[in-house]
Amino acid sequence: MAADTMPVLTGVLREQRRPVVLWGLALAAISAMYISFYPSMSDSGIEEVVDNLPEQLSTALGYDRIGTASGWLTSTVYALMGPVLLLIFAITFGSRLIAGDEESGDLELEATSPVARQGIFLQRLIALWLNTLILVVVLMLVSYAMVAALDLEVGAGNILAGSTGLLLLSLGMGTIAFTVGAVTGRRVWALGAAATVALVSYILDALGAVADAGWMNAISPFSWYLDSEPLTNGFDLPGLVLLAVVPVLFAALGLVRFQRRDLMV
Repeated sequence: MAADTMPVLTGVLREQRRPVVLWGLALAAISAMYISFYPSMSDSGIEEVVDNLPEQLSTALGYDRIGTASGWLTSTVYALMGPVLLLIFAITFGSRLIAGDEESGDLELEATSPVARQGIFLQRLIALWLNTLILVVVLMLVSYAMVAALDLEVGAGNILAGSTGLLLLSLGMGTIAFTVGAVTGRRVWALGAAATVALVSYILDALGAVADAGWMNAISPFSWYLDSEPLTNGFDLPGLVLLAVVPVLFAALGLVRFQRRDLMV
């Protein structure tokens, strides 16, 4: 039934099965590796090393919180490798879904089929969101498993809170890439726009903490995601709402513009 009612979605999911599996394996392996380091690092006096670093550098890199299990999990997995890999996936996948296929001519069949423009846009966007969700769930389950196996003091609800924020952050940047690609038909523009937003957001989050410039954190999606320290404190509703606005807003803007644009097919 699903293949009949949403052929674009099922086609994209089928095409991306192998890459998503490989991305999932990479996320699982890297996450498990970093989390497994914590017992040995906590016994090696890492807090003394961090204390000897310049305070501003330690704060900017997030090293000021690695003395606890939740802080280690945040700094290594949820603030570093998790976002890096997930943003790379979401941005590259999002930029390719319409702009890449339009440039290669693969979008031509769908554009001339009975599937409406709205259906093409929404089904491809859902594919981006579903695949990103799958990868975040993999990361979350590995974190649960490693925390339980190593008997670390990190609550299951806090891992869920951090995973939810990471998911919304990744969806936001991926949707920006998807929308810019749908509006312009140019993959390089989509990649550039989303990567720039992600990088500027990260820089504002780091500098805001160092320079005590609250306005930087107020406009940074990375700050909406991490400033409340979800792995330690749990859900931060205002931050999650702000993060959720980004993919919804850009999806709505992209849909309106995509339905009116002449495609390069």
